[in-house]
Amino acid sequence: MKKTFVQGIITILLFFGTWFTLSQINWVKTLNIRQVTNKTEQKLGDLYWSVFKNTEKDNNNPYVVLSIDSIVTHLCKANQIDRNYIQVHVFNNDEINAFALPNGHLIIYKGLILDSDNQEELTGVISHEIAHIELNHVMKKLITEVGLSVLVSITTGSGGSEIIKETAKVLSSTAFDRKLEKAADIKAVDYMLNAQVNPKPFADFLYKLSDSNSEHPDYLQWIRSHPESKERAEYILEYSNSKEIEYKHILSDDTWSKLKEKLTE
Repeated sequence: MKKTFVQGIITILLFFGTWFTLSQINWVKTLNIRQVTNKTEQKLGDLYWSVFKNTEKDNNNPYVVLSIDSIVTHLCKANQIDRNYIQVHVFNNDEINAFALPNGHLIIYKGLILDSDNQEELTGVISHEIAHIELNHVMKKLITEVGLSVLVSITTGSGGSEIIKETAKVLSSTAFDRKLEKAADIKAVDYMLNAQVNPKPFADFLYKLSDSNSEHPDYLQWIRSHPESKERAEYILEYSNSKEIEYKHILSDDTWSKLKEKLTE
């Protein structure tokens, strides 16, 4: 009887403790911030995309577009990701780089594709960037480094084009914090495993970057925006080694070879 009474008291205390905690949250303010953030992200996506569209050269080769689309579509389908939200753009830039913009824009440079020793390396990087998009890391990064008020002012037309250009550099050439990078790496491995793609080459790619950054100037951009490559490769291997999955290629070997050929024409 005494035990039942004590349990009842504890249950009541937990109930009122939870109620008190929830009552302290300004839900209207929280929901309004979320609405502002979503609307701001949509507008920012258009603004930043226009910056890169006007300064970079799109690769519109149908073979290149369809091949990259096959990789992205396969990853999205295997992981219940809205494919229509991910907007992929391949640029004829020799830098080894890929990055995400607000509102689902994914930028992939030609240099990254050509430097990938196999399609799994490229798929790992694409998975990593999709993870940043799906985990809302892009807006978190911008809000942390730029501030929500500045971002809102940009979208209302009072921020100025120079601010847009400067903040665009934050997305293409500065790193996420270590916690967000690791979260995107682990999520990327999950995406690859669900798609039956071997994640080990993704780790190999990071090892390659850590070993070659002083010899290969084109690596510097990716290294700058994705530091700790060797450490990241190690925990990717540790995380994925325990999984027993039959791996498959997304693209045929012939398609992969022709993709690279088209990029060098």
